[in-house]
Amino acid sequence: MRFGVLGPLAVWTDDGEPVAVPEAKVRLLLAVLLAGRGRPVSTGRLAEDLWGERPPGNALAALRVKVSQLRRILGKDAITFGAAGYTLHAGAVDADHFQDLVAGKAFTEALALWRGPAYAGFEDEEFAKAPAARLEELRLAAQEELAGLRLERGEHAALAADLGDLVASHPLRERLRAVHLRALYRAGRQGEALASYEDLRVQLADGLGVDPSPELTALHQAILRQDPGLSLAEPPRTNLPAPVSDLIGREEAVAEVRALLEGNRLVTLTGPGGVGKTRLALEAAAEPGLAFPGGVWLVELSSLSPGTTVEVAEAVAGVLGLRDDGTEPVEQRLAGVLRGAETLLVLDNCEHVVDEVAALAGRLLRAAPGLRVLTTSQEPLRIAGEAAWSVPPLPLEAAVRLFNARAGLADSEHDSEAVAEICARLDGIPLALELAATRARVLTPRQLADRLDDRFGLLAAGKRDAPARQRTLRAMIDWSWELLPDQERLVLRRLAVHADGCTLEAAEAVCAEPGLDVLPLLANLVDRSLVTRTPTGRYRLLESVAAYCRERLAEAGEQAAVELRHARHHAALAARAAPCLRGDDQRRWLAVLDAEAANLRAALETAVRQATASDLEPAVRQAAADTASLLVGSLAWYWILRGRLGEAQRALESALTVSPDARTEVWLAGLRMLAGHGPAPGGRRHEEIADPLERARAGWFLAFSLFGYDDAATVEELLGAALKEFEAHGDRWGVAAALSVRARLALFRGDLAALERDGERGLALFRETGDRWGEARAAENLATLAEITGDYARAEELRGEVLRAAEELGLAATATDALSKLGRIALLTGDLERAEDLHERARRLALAQSNRPAQEFAEIGLAIVARRQGRLEEAERYLRTWLGWVREVAGDPGAAFILAELGFVAEQRGDAEAALGLHREGLETARRTGDPRAIALALEGLAGAHSLRGDAAEAERLLAEAGELRLSVGAPLPPGERGDVDRIAARIRAL
Repeated sequence: MRFGVLGPLAVWTDDGEPVAVPEAKVRLLLAVLLAGRGRPVSTGRLAEDLWGERPPGNALAALRVKVSQLRRILGKDAITFGAAGYTLHAGAVDADHFQDLVAGKAFTEALALWRGPAYAGFEDEEFAKAPAARLEELRLAAQEELAGLRLERGEHAALAADLGDLVASHPLRERLRAVHLRALYRAGRQGEALASYEDLRVQLADGLGVDPSPELTALHQAILRQDPGLSLAEPPRTNLPAPVSDLIGREEAVAEVRALLEGNRLVTLTGPGGVGKTRLALEAAAEPGLAFPGGVWLVELSSLSPGTTVEVAEAVAGVLGLRDDGTEPVEQRLAGVLRGAETLLVLDNCEHVVDEVAALAGRLLRAAPGLRVLTTSQEPLRIAGEAAWSVPPLPLEAAVRLFNARAGLADSEHDSEAVAEICARLDGIPLALELAATRARVLTPRQLADRLDDRFGLLAAGKRDAPARQRTLRAMIDWSWELLPDQERLVLRRLAVHADGCTLEAAEAVCAEPGLDVLPLLANLVDRSLVTRTPTGRYRLLESVAAYCRERLAEAGEQAAVELRHARHHAALAARAAPCLRGDDQRRWLAVLDAEAANLRAALETAVRQATASDLEPAVRQAAADTASLLVGSLAWYWILRGRLGEAQRALESALTVSPDARTEVWLAGLRMLAGHGPAPGGRRHEEIADPLERARAGWFLAFSLFGYDDAATVEELLGAALKEFEAHGDRWGVAAALSVRARLALFRGDLAALERDGERGLALFRETGDRWGEARAAENLATLAEITGDYARAEELRGEVLRAAEELGLAATATDALSKLGRIALLTGDLERAEDLHERARRLALAQSNRPAQEFAEIGLAIVARRQGRLEEAERYLRTWLGWVREVAGDPGAAFILAELGFVAEQRGDAEAALGLHREGLETARRTGDPRAIALALEGLAGAHSLRGDAAEAERLLAEAGELRLSVGAPLPPGERGDVDRIAARIRAL
């Protein structure tokens, strides 16, 4: 026999002849057995599915009659009976054939099997909902895959028409929408493509309070500008900068480097400074034919200081957007992310950190088979598997073309012999040629050539073993330097202390002298191409120019003083930013500190180094120590908002070596707890802080960090003292922050009235101060309350606010968490498709950030969705993956919930003993938390296990006890969470 459930229920002989199953109850019985094929279905479940709440007088006898009728149609051996119930030994089922075809990528043939909705005619029956939903999801995924293949085959017009109804039926599936948009655009229907995107945007905004994904937004922008790339494959993810000028004379070199990249996993471009290693690397990496699904990422290392591999790894992690929670080594997190897809890393300017880059590259290449690395350095990395390629100077013809292009000279306007002489004397070094070309504004080629004679004659008589950069590029920079007036030289050499550029304000603070106007001097240096100005208004030195100027700064005897001036300026900037990070100017100041991250790190390094330098005056050392303390104290909250817990701990530890301070020690203790290292002994240093408001904030931060470490009494004590001081000083932010932590405490002890009282007041105060981070924290407390009480509309509204605040501030971890919690609301309201989509989006973001807590939260959500859809093996796989980690990191509350979910999986499988063991362990764990709702959940699970064993009285008693516990805290089960209890209650009634 063959069976069909992909449409109305159907039975065929092995030869394909239809077999009639005329009686409605017999057809229903067959459908139920097919839904559970290969597994026994209990008599109680069958009776409930056949007759619902109105069974016949002798339901079991009536059931046997229907089974007998079905056996006469299918054969007596088709259905067997055992202790667990009836089992259908089905032949071929079209649903299984469909899944096999999909696995084999035969999407057209697979979709042809469908004759209508899965389990058509039984869609509203409880037994059919989960398997039908799973099959419909697989069908939709197959339709998406087939649509993508058809798009690649160029079936744009037909596909645009065919997908219209499917998109209308599933308007929020962004992958499907993206294929449809591309098909419409390629079919010449740009207006309809834009209208379809707008339809999705409005539905997401109105329904979820979110925006379309970055990928879909980028596609929309590409359609608006009619990007030619829309007719090609999806462009790879990359941060490579767009070239601002043509690469001249490197055609063969680009081809050779690309060939090396195709055949080797590590390629290093070597050569003297200024020879064009970076430009060549960028051009080679941008080759469209090099497919890297994981992206092509440029990591600029010139601002790093040599010393540890960790700093290089952190630079790579920053470019990839990995979250720094301090819980595991950054190299380990990098390896985990890079292991997922083929990726190209371009590590630029490695010569000053070559040992560190070599160590990191070797480890990552061994851990991530799909990774390729392209580095630029003045020397090879010298590790196994490296293909080193020396970048040659430009040949004369190409050098002449480059000089003329950069100088803006036409053939008729210059002396070709003089240009050739310039290019030859500069050895074809591109940077030297470009610097020389700037002088063509005021000198003729012959005048330039004549000026070079003496300079290169002097250097040619120098040391033959000097590095090439010192024999050629140094000559060019020396020549440029000596053309500058003294005041421009002063500004240029002092600018070199900045890392990753600077603002005008910073340039003036570091370079200024009495009577010196920095701005016009800076403008002159920009005109001379010695300083560049970015579109964001920052000033930068070319790397080679900066290195040269740092040497000149030391020669002038100014290095220590100017570096300390730089450090003090950035410490003052951080101090100015600190209070603004708790108010309505929060977003702007986060952006300011983000832009100055490299300078802030350099400032701290300077302050610590000078505070311990024995050759400096005591007053200078003390000023440096004070600067270090001010820096870390001002930046601690910024690091927390940005999730840079590892960096923060290292910075605070460094500052404490030169300036022991109670406030700094409190920040360090709190950060260690936030990073999961547990409470530090003797955590009372905040009481030594003299200023009462600072002492209160330090106490609050300890409470905030200590939350979740099973020390509620200490948290409440710290909060109480801090709240009293905040109220006495009229500190609205402090009051709001204390109330928000207190609301979370109330949640974990099941005090919903206190949760609502403190949560509402905290949210109102945060809104008054304009702190979007605080609003998000307080709104999440109230969203959880709304979810508990079944007010899902309110919960969704509040979590939409959390997501918007996180996106405004660039808080990736908070945004990921908000997506999962929106998925939870979708799950509770029965929209399983949307719930799975939101949890999957959150999971992908968590993986991209290397954020394990967020990944756990998202995958547990996916497990719940899978269980509700009947995909029990998938649900169990997710739950088992995280149980051990949750026990270690989150403790009893998280473990109790996962044990309950695993128990329900076992119960739904019909395994009473496994369910009983899991729920008993879950009850013991829940009782340790003291949360009545967690205890009630375990009791409900035990009731399900006892009902499987036929013990109706014990099951009823456990359900009643659970219900009383929930009512005792004002949190009866809302409709969206009653699925398990209703199933168990129905089984009890059938016993």
